[in-house]
Amino acid sequence: MAEKSKLWYLENFNIFKGLNEDSMMELNKISSMKEIFKDQPIYFAAEPSKAIYFLKTGRVKIVKYSNDGKENILTLINPGEIFGEMAYLEEEKRTDHALTIESSLICAINKNDLADFINKNPELNLKLTKLIGLKLRSYSERIEDLIFKDANQRIISFILRMAQKNGKELGGQIFIKPFLKHQDIGEITACSRQTVNYLLTDLRNKGVINFDRNKLIILNSAELKKLLI
Repeated sequence: MAEKSKLWYLENFNIFKGLNEDSMMELNKISSMKEIFKDQPIYFAAEPSKAIYFLKTGRVKIVKYSNDGKENILTLINPGEIFGEMAYLEEEKRTDHALTIESSLICAINKNDLADFINKNPELNLKLTKLIGLKLRSYSERIEDLIFKDANQRIISFILRMAQKNGKELGGQIFIKPFLKHQDIGEITACSRQTVNYLLTDLRNKGVINFDRNKLIILNSAELKKLLI
């Protein structure tokens, strides 16, 4: 990939906006950009935490595996987001796996290089801390869902969070694209695929949502929120 192209991608990460030209050129030198095809690993659990990753295009899932090999999705990473950030907080070894859901363009920065860079640009420290804090809050919300909500409420809560995070509003409707397979939604919400399919179909029949393989549309967000009460 051309250096100019890599620099353009870096400039479009929110965390790096506002840096001067010299800082951006240094960032360009210490980072690498790579395209990773669909369903490929980025890192594995138990391997050394050496880098922080920034997702430019595509989607990534962070997962853990149970003793019987079952995959449990912890979170989804969308364009413009950071993952593997625990390396910056002195994590020595990875505790989860990162895999692409679709072909993805990923920027990687060695954690020591990033720490040195942040020392020279201290305004980044607050931005990165805020991003990590938001992610931890997201994990906390998911744990609360698992404890206090039933299966249907967990799925609805997940849809609403996806809408808030990645949805595009158009004509009073909220479009979430791309969306996920029912199996993936089930893994994230600790529900069966059948439960997800039944609820989404029921909501579609009631005119609350619509969906296909590529997208989900919230037709009546107020009605959807009422189901959480």
